[in-house]
Amino acid sequence: MRVFLPCRKGSERVPQKNVRPFGKTPHGLLGIKLEQLLSISSVDEIVLSSNDDAVFSVAEHYNDGRIRLDHRPESLASSSTSTDSLIEYVPSIIDEGDVLWTHVTSPFCDASVYEDAIRCYRQSQEEGFDSLMSVTEIRKFLWGKSGPVNYDAKKEKWPRTQTLEPLYEINSAIFIAPVKCYLERKDRIGHRPYLYKLNARQSFDVDWPEDFDLAEAMWTHEKA
Repeated sequence: MRVFLPCRKGSERVPQKNVRPFGKTPHGLLGIKLEQLLSISSVDEIVLSSNDDAVFSVAEHYNDGRIRLDHRPESLASSSTSTDSLIEYVPSIIDEGDVLWTHVTSPFCDASVYEDAIRCYRQSQEEGFDSLMSVTEIRKFLWGKSGPVNYDAKKEKWPRTQTLEPLYEINSAIFIAPVKCYLERKDRIGHRPYLYKLNARQSFDVDWPEDFDLAEAMWTHEKA
C-alpha cells in the first residue's frame, strides 16, 4: 500500500497549519500523521507531496526510507488548484499498486483506523467493491429548497431519527483505490466504493482556526 499525503504550503485560514506546534507535538499535525502512517506495517511508501521546505524538513527528521519527498510543481500547489488536477497528477508519481490518499488535518484518524480501513478494502474487493472512501453517517432532519430530503413529512412529520434513511458525508479522511482507477476514471474512487464509516472524533477535520484550537485541546486532554 502506498500513501499519497498532499501537504501544500500557504494555508490561508490557519497559517503554517501543517507544521506549527500542536499540543506538545513539536512537528505539528504533519509529525502526528507521519508517525501514525509509519507505524503501519502494510504501508510500503509514503509519498509526501509538497512545495514547502518546512514540510520537507519535518519529514527528514524521521529519517525513514519509506518516506519519499515529491516536490510538487507550484502550478499544482496553489489555493486555486482543483482536486481533479491533483488526482490526475498522482499517477505520474505513483505508477502501480493501491493508493491510500489521506491528510494531516485528520489527526484522530490514527494507525488503528487506517489498518482497519485497509483490511476492509481488501475484504470488500471480494464482495465486488473497487475502492473505499471514509464517510460520516448522518441521521438528522435534512431539507433542501423544496423540503425534506431524507424523510416523507406527508407520512410522518417528525419521525424518530433512528428510522431516518441515513445519508453519508464524505469526510475526506481516507480514500483507497488502485492506480488504474486514477488513470482510467480520473478519480480517487471507482464505480463502486465501499463506504467506510468513521465516528465524529475520527473524522474531525482541521480546517479553520477554531478547529485547530479544539483539536489541540482534545489531543492534549487525551494525551495527559
